[in-house]
Amino acid sequence: QVQLVESGGGLVQAGGSLRLSCAASGRTFSSYAMGWFRQVPGKERKFVAVINSGGGLTSYEDSVKGRFTISRDNAKNTVNLQMNTLKPEDTAVYYCAASRSFGVPPTTGNYGYWGQGTQVTVSS
Repeated sequence: QVQLVESGGGLVQAGGSLRLSCAASGRTFSSYAMGWFRQVPGKERKFVAVINSGGGLTSYEDSVKGRFTISRDNAKNTVNLQMNTLKPEDTAVYYCAASRSFGVPPTTGNYGYWGQGTQVTVSS
């Protein structure tokens, strides 16, 4: 079992940067692929990025490619999302999540563990 706690959200101007972190508990963290999703009120939670268990493979949603970078440190049980060149449309609650497999479709149903979310607000 994995428990996840996100941090690092906040208010930033368009063009700015934020770094989200997700701290995981449990000795099996390194066996999970880790993903970031985001959700705005009234809409579905959507995939942002994923990294495989070893950290060597990543995948991104098209709108964040080249701006966001996902990384992990298995020794510290953390996964991070570096967000650069932020846009107002990036405003959302961001969630980290754990999946047993990197190669599954990037949908919420394929992730078994979730954090509580952290708010990111980008002002224009």
